[in-house]
Amino acid sequence: MITKQDKKQDLLDYRYLRMARIWAENSYCQRRQVGALVVKNKMIISDGYNGTPSGFENICEDEAGVTKPYVLHAEANAITKLARSGNNSEDSTLYVTASPCIECAKLIIQAGIRRVVYGEKYRLTDGIDLLERAGIEVEYKEL
Repeated sequence: MITKQDKKQDLLDYRYLRMARIWAENSYCQRRQVGALVVKNKMIISDGYNGTPSGFENICEDEAGVTKPYVLHAEANAITKLARSGNNSEDSTLYVTASPCIECAKLIIQAGIRRVVYGEKYRLTDGIDLLERAGIEVEYKEL
């Protein structure tokens, strides 16, 4: 049975995912723009989008259209921003527009994030598989 609380959480999940999608528009990447929000106690405590490290040119792809190897994923940007801010991501929820890769899944686990909500499936599922193996709640919500 779906409770009133479940419906309320579902509405919040879709709102935060839509906000992550809007945040993704800040990315300079041409191939794919991804946004992420870390939410704790109904407060956004960090945000991120995919792009190059600070101080690098805002060009994510090479001349052949291949993503440069040093481009950071949205989840990594949000988590590292948290580390610099002094905020705590323990028991928070990560909203991300695309399912996390395995490298970002490792960061999510280590950051103490307890729940991941994503809006787009990726062909590789190793990141999602690792998150589930670690006991992190993972939900796909189609936008």
